[in-house]
Formats: sequence, C-alpha cells, structure tokens
Amino acid sequence: MTVERTKVCIIGSGPAGHTAAIYAARAELQPVMLEGWMANGIAAGGQLTTTHEVENFPGFPEGILGGEICDKFRAQSQRFGTKIYSETATKVDLSSRPFHIFTDEREVVADTIIIATGAVARRLPFPGSDEGPGGFWNKGISACAVCDGAAPMFRNQPIAVIGGGDSAMEEAHFLTKYGSKVYIIHRRDELRASKIMQKRVLEHPKIEVVWDSVVEEAYANAKGLLGGVKVKNLKTGTVTDLPLAGLFFAIGHEPATGFLNGQVELDEDKYIITAADSTATSVPGVFAAGDVRDKKYRQAITAAGSGCMAALEVERFLEEHGSA
Repeated sequence: MTVERTKVCIIGSGPAGHTAAIYAARAELQPVMLEGWMANGIAAGGQLTTTHEVENFPGFPEGILGGEICDKFRAQSQRFGTKIYSETATKVDLSSRPFHIFTDEREVVADTIIIATGAVARRLPFPGSDEGPGGFWNKGISACAVCDGAAPMFRNQPIAVIGGGDSAMEEAHFLTKYGSKVYIIHRRDELRASKIMQKRVLEHPKIEVVWDSVVEEAYANAKGLLGGVKVKNLKTGTVTDLPLAGLFFAIGHEPATGFLNGQVELDEDKYIITAADSTATSVPGVFAAGDVRDKKYRQAITAAGSGCMAALEVERFLEEHGSA
C-alpha cells in the first residue's frame, strides 16, 4: 500500500472540499484530496453532480450545469497544486497526530484533516424516481426545493412534497411562491412536524395534505418530463392519479460519517458537531466543512464558505502546533 505524507488531507470533493483545497493550496500547505469513487453512490463532486442546472451560485448569471461547475472546482484546486486521488476514504485513525486515513489503495498520513464528505438526500424507490431510463430525477423530481423550486418548469404548476416533518413543511411553504398548488404526500394520518409548522401549512390556501398515502409510480408528460404520479391510499388501497410538474423528497439526509467509526463527536442525526463559529471538531486538528456538519442550510454556497473557514483554521492550527 502506498503511503502519502501531507500537512492537510481533505476528504470529500464538493464545494466545501474544493474551496478548502484552493485556500490550503494557495497557503502552500500542499493538500491531498481524496475525492471519492462513487462514495455514497454519488460521483466525485457530491450532490451538485446530481443537479441538472445550478442557478444560485454567484458568477454564473446564465446558470451552469451541476457537473460542469464541479469540473471547474476541480480544475481550480489542481491549478494551485492540490494532489487529487479518485479514491474513497474507508477508515481513519484519529487517536493521535499525525492522523492516518486509509483507502483501498493508499494510506495518507496527515498533520490535519478537513472532512467534507457531505450528506445524501434520502429518496424513495418507485418506478420513475431515479436517473435511469424512464426516470424523472432532474426532470421534475428533486430533493431540494430551495435549489430547484424556482425553475420555470414548476411555475404556476401543481407540485408535491413527500414527507411529514419540519423540512417537508418548510419546503411546501417555500414552493407556494411558485406552484399553483402544493400537495404534501404523507404516509400517516398525522404530521411529525412541530405544531407551529403544521398550523402554517394546514391553514395555507395553496397547500393540501394527501393523508395515508404513498407514491406508487411517476409518469411522463408529452415532453418527457414528469407529468404526475400514481398515489396509493394505504387504508383503502385506492390508487389515484395526481398530475404534477414537480415532486420533491423531503424525508431527510444521511451524512457521510460512517467511516469515522465514532472517533469524532456526532449529533443524534450523525452530523459532525463543530465548535461555535468554527469548523473545529471534537478532535484537535480535525475540521469539518459543508453538509457533513450542516443540516440547516445545505447549499453549495454555504458549503463553500465553510470550506474556506476550515482551510484558514487549518493554517492557524499548523502555525500554532506545527507538524506532528
């Protein structure tokens, strides 16, 4: 197994990881990045690679394809000297500095680590829900209303949100700005959301809750985009047709923290806990950036900002503590 020595190892390759890499490389820290190989079922670059068009990242007034902006992130990281390996970190040893990070091909020995492995939106499997042939992912189906809800294809059209928690209520309320009607499809006869969030959506004239129901399948419109879904009532067994232009999953996210094996403090949802106004984790010398620590905003631009923070904190840490 190849052994690589570095001042900072960046695990992950989305906007947080690449922003950290750009700042660290410009500070002459010669970062090593493990960008992942289909880590969590997603290509290097993270969730942005599953987004068709990005319209809310500054600098791209006409919008840019998700895969294309990820390629630009990568090229900029490499321009300043980041060494990138298309390998997935499978385990780490954080018991003492220097830290040890392992992939199937190599061991990286690092004075500091920036964890930017992100979080993956949970999806429900049903015919038409994925990216494959006959699927409508990024063709009307999404997992981020804030990212995609303002797209022209959803304006003045019926939209649905799947979920029953606060996130689903927030997304449904947000989508009322754009859709003609917003349905909340929930498999139970009561919502899990807080009372104030329930009241907000149940009293909204544009929102209707479809109780005790699940989506059975999605189908196309004449343009090959999402045209609607078949919804099954779990109590009666009745299947009804619900014409839609958009369907948004709001059933939570899974942060990519399993490989840490409990060596960094996590919250009840397995997100990394960082110090206030900082990216520092419970392990001195280990920092976290992006969606792996953020379950509130989950945006590319906020992830990039925390990547900058992490790199600056690594630089200061190394100035104070030196190499191990």
